[in-house]
Amino acid sequence: MASRSRTTQLDKRFQSLDLLATLVAVVDAHGGVLFANSALEDASGIARRSILGVPLTDWFTEPELLQSALTGATDNEYAVIRYDTRLKRLNHEPLPVHVVVAQTDIAGEIVVELLPLEQQARQEREERLIDQAMANKELIRNLAHEIKNPLGGIRGAAQLLQMELDSRELVEYTQVIIHEADRLQSLVDRLLAPHKRARVVGDVNIHEVCERVRSVILAEFPRGLKVVRDYDISIPEFRGDREQLIQAVLNIAHNAAHALKERIAQRDAQLTFKTRVVRQTTFGRQRYRLALELHVIDNGPGVPEEIKDRIFYPLVSGRDGGSGLGLTLAQTFVQQHHGLIECESEPGRTDFKILIPLP
Repeated sequence: MASRSRTTQLDKRFQSLDLLATLVAVVDAHGGVLFANSALEDASGIARRSILGVPLTDWFTEPELLQSALTGATDNEYAVIRYDTRLKRLNHEPLPVHVVVAQTDIAGEIVVELLPLEQQARQEREERLIDQAMANKELIRNLAHEIKNPLGGIRGAAQLLQMELDSRELVEYTQVIIHEADRLQSLVDRLLAPHKRARVVGDVNIHEVCERVRSVILAEFPRGLKVVRDYDISIPEFRGDREQLIQAVLNIAHNAAHALKERIAQRDAQLTFKTRVVRQTTFGRQRYRLALELHVIDNGPGVPEEIKDRIFYPLVSGRDGGSGLGLTLAQTFVQQHHGLIECESEPGRTDFKILIPLP
């Protein structure tokens, strides 16, 4: 009875650890498991009641490394110890993990956190995307304002000069100046648009967004392109700016359609809209109970290797004549919904994944 009461107390103290995406165990000085969170339970394939009391070292391919780390933490040799190893799993191959062993405020209790190496790399990639987007936002705003002010003066001076000229050939030169100034003005307006327009928030059905984009794409590419719909119709509506999301998905789909031009000519191009719900997921440095996962997948040649790490940078384009603003603006619009866009690409398959929290 006393043992069951202690277990219940531990469960209450550590129940917040069940909200983490990382695998966490609390062990005693000898490595016996006092608590295992649900993520560790799922990863190992073992019910937590079967893990409790068992030495955590039994679940590693190199148990001596964890035992050494636990001894070092117990003897106060280290505050935090990190290393890489593999976690055994029931009926699965061992899982490569990054282990963090840390002391707690209570003597005889040690926290062992396991980060799947793939997940750690994903988190680092997401953090780079967020930092990059924030830097891009400031760069765009500052650069656009610096360009916009002198542009008005250049255009005005060219107009005044044109009024004083008698030569038709010279007037053509001033018209070139005015035309190019207008083109740059349009570019600057597009750069500033996401930051100037007030958001119009309402109930958004993501499938209505996808259908709107689908109709636009098929109107521009009526032959040779097959658009596949793979929808989870149980996805609830959420609060957001419908027009911003349409523009974000359209920018991605439009880029994909242009990348498919050779396959469109061969009549075997395919663009897929796939929606799913993911539970207990972490992105953008936050944990969400529920999130929308929208994939825009094409069977094109893939993102060119030389720009793969820079596709969300402003003015970076993989095709001739592209402005290099589509994906930058798409990322901005999605981040204004507390979301994130990721891309995985290889020849024959490019997958842009949009993640947005759901209520």
